[in-house]
Amino acid sequence: MRRDFFLAAALWVILTVLAEWAVTSMPFFPIQAAREAAVIDEAFRRLFVWGAPVFTFVVAGLVYSVLRFRASGEPPAEGPPVYTHPLVTWGWLFVTSGLAIWVIFNPGLTGLAELSADQEADLIVQVTARKWEWDFTYPQYGVRLQAAQELVLPVGRRVRFEITSDDIIHSFWVPAFRMKVDAVPGLTQVLYITPDRTGTFADDFNLRVQCAELCGTGHPRMRTRLRILPQEDFEAWLEQAHASAGG
Repeated sequence: MRRDFFLAAALWVILTVLAEWAVTSMPFFPIQAAREAAVIDEAFRRLFVWGAPVFTFVVAGLVYSVLRFRASGEPPAEGPPVYTHPLVTWGWLFVTSGLAIWVIFNPGLTGLAELSADQEADLIVQVTARKWEWDFTYPQYGVRLQAAQELVLPVGRRVRFEITSDDIIHSFWVPAFRMKVDAVPGLTQVLYITPDRTGTFADDFNLRVQCAELCGTGHPRMRTRLRILPQEDFEAWLEQAHASAGG
């Protein structure tokens, strides 16, 4: 029996090393286009790193048990019962419980505090969702885009999104920003995002505004291109949009 525990433990170590290598080396995440995306990706990576040994422990025990103690004979006979030491059971309980409590605080509460630390905004964008389109308003500049074909933002400027809905519940989500919040009728939700790189939907399909809440037959089409510009180009775009709206 000691040999079985040793072999299962060796398998666990091998699987854990492979899993940790994959988590820390392989590019799992899509393009990052905001400071908040880096915070969220780091939180996910920590969860992967801490969760990998727990996952591989279960897999190693399951795989070894299936291969080592599988029944044989005609008819198949039941294998002998295997009992573990109480310390293993209690150790498993305390370790996994400790990990669960720890991730509530870090990256849970610490990550939320970092995402909401700066409540000052350089730009306000009011977002109104409806079946199945988006309206964007820039109240500081008197620009409103109805059934907008794209959302345009400046790079390096903190944006305050004020999000609501005209009909049913939708969800405002930009994959490259990672942040998501529901658009609820009669309620204005606030989201702060700081784009940190220029780009367009043509560069990467994750630069888009996407409804992430099943909202009817037009839900798959409820998406809008995103364009992130340098400040000078953004101001030029604002002037053009203001002129196109008739001042």
